[in-house]
Amino acid sequence: MKTHAIRINEYGGPDVLQLVEVEVPELGPGEARVRHTAIGLNFIDTYHRSGLYPGALPSGLGSEAAGIVEAVGDHVTDVKVGDRVVYTGMPADSYSEVRNFPAARLVQIPEGVSDEQAAATLLKGLTAWYLLHHSYPVKPGDNVLLYAAAGGVGLLAAQWARHLGVRVIGVVSTEEKAALARANGCAEIIMANDDVPACVREMTAGVGVAAVYDSVGKDTFMASLDCLRPHGVMVTFGNASGPVAPFAPAELAKRHSLYVTRPVLFDFVTTRPQLLEACGKLFEVLGNGAVKVSINQRYSLRDAATAHRDLEARKTSGSTILVP
Repeated sequence: MKTHAIRINEYGGPDVLQLVEVEVPELGPGEARVRHTAIGLNFIDTYHRSGLYPGALPSGLGSEAAGIVEAVGDHVTDVKVGDRVVYTGMPADSYSEVRNFPAARLVQIPEGVSDEQAAATLLKGLTAWYLLHHSYPVKPGDNVLLYAAAGGVGLLAAQWARHLGVRVIGVVSTEEKAALARANGCAEIIMANDDVPACVREMTAGVGVAAVYDSVGKDTFMASLDCLRPHGVMVTFGNASGPVAPFAPAELAKRHSLYVTRPVLFDFVTTRPQLLEACGKLFEVLGNGAVKVSINQRYSLRDAATAHRDLEARKTSGSTILVP
């Protein structure tokens, strides 16, 4: 069968994204065919498009979507035809109308959660989950610093952290985003062009924060280290400004024995039980209202290039979805 999907034949800017007609392969054992109803847009998609995270070309794009199971291959027991499901993972090909995907990596969407909510939150929500529960397991009363606090991960992580009794200091780039971050869990706001370490010291009586969650990368890494308390944890989990340059471990010593981690989601959900447990935690806080998703932008799949331009220009906030 034929479907439409975004393909890239070379690395580059948003213009390399092309909507083309492709053939959907026959289902293999353990696979399910999913017709997408909502596709999640994530900053990591721009890394795959630009070649920062290179792979084989030509390639699809996108690692998150929700939809309906249309067919299943041999030996599939985890889902059935008609199930509403959501997934995140590789290979990148969620920017498509229909695709095949390993059934063991599909998660059924619970009642009360829409397809759009699921597609807008799974990757970003599971990122917030591992940041707060594994990279630095927060405790009530902790102070933490969160960059891009009005972004997709930021809004979810700030709400979840507040629910866990954590004081979140958010970093944003505009007053509009500051208001959004405050409304979604941030107790304090620092503007990105301010002296962030100085502001953090002032807000924490000179102590510093227990952890920094930094998705910006190159431009903020050293300043983030300066925000930490002794034995604090630097969690660098994104490269919005480019990859972090090599640094001397002595930089950690002279700031009072800091820790640095560079986590990746899929190291925390390597098995289906781990995936289901993590998704259960996410759906729980979505279901009880502790965390709400803000879908602030919707684009047609054919307008994926425009969505990428807006994302990289910091014109978006909250979560963004593509509609097939």
